[in-house]
Amino acid sequence: MLGYYLHTKNAQQALDAIKKGLSSVRISTDLNLSEQDFSVTDQGLILDEENKLSIADLKKIVKKTQRIYICSDGDMEPLEDRSVGYYKLAPTDGAPLLEISGVKMHISKGTDPFKSASEMAKQAVRSGDNVLDCCSGLGYAAIAAHRLGAKKVLTIELSESVMGLRAQNPWSNDLNNDGIEQRQGSSFELIETMPSISFDAVIHDPPRFSLAGELYSEGFYCEIYRVLRSNGRLFHYTGNPHIIKKGSSFVDGVIRRLKAAGFKNIQKVDHLMGVSAQK
Repeated sequence: MLGYYLHTKNAQQALDAIKKGLSSVRISTDLNLSEQDFSVTDQGLILDEENKLSIADLKKIVKKTQRIYICSDGDMEPLEDRSVGYYKLAPTDGAPLLEISGVKMHISKGTDPFKSASEMAKQAVRSGDNVLDCCSGLGYAAIAAHRLGAKKVLTIELSESVMGLRAQNPWSNDLNNDGIEQRQGSSFELIETMPSISFDAVIHDPPRFSLAGELYSEGFYCEIYRVLRSNGRLFHYTGNPHIIKKGSSFVDGVIRRLKAAGFKNIQKVDHLMGVSAQK
């Protein structure tokens, strides 16, 4: 682990323990993957000899409800990247979610991002598959595909900022497992370099249309169709943009273009805000 991860919930747990005069508190410092006991005093929380958080530090963390802090080498830094735009990881009751300039990149209402990504993977992936994961973000769908028994997963992410954040995210550690290949670049460009009929399943989770319209184009869908083997499966996250024109919804447009590219058995998957299809 790169350090100790703290956010509003566990910082508040530490403050409550201090207020009660307890000598220790049981909290998660790896974003809900596990819990352990740490010492508290009337001065604050003791993570280890180097990393001690004062009551003022803990109150600062509590105040920033949508921020995660990493504590390491005696420092406390937010888990974010402001080099181009504003990228950060935000806490949930499960896995953290990726937020870009205030927009959440995952389904998190009533679930957590890892669970929803796992459900997306289940729509397309079977044991023994070769899987292409386009626009992978924190890599949750790729990890889920691997856990479902995929033989090989190629996962593509364009943003170097996102790649940097996921390298610091404990929930993304399994991307380093054998059988998963991470590639940085444009899915739109890289798919053209891939051999035909080389994947059994594709998971496509693009940014919203206004940011990456080419990833919703018939041309891109034709490329997905080309690299899929016969009867190969696609799950395409479309999100839930409220774009209604003359009775034709955004998702209906996606379905129309998938059909034009050759896909069959196209189904809306409402609870995952996406569409499944087959070659």
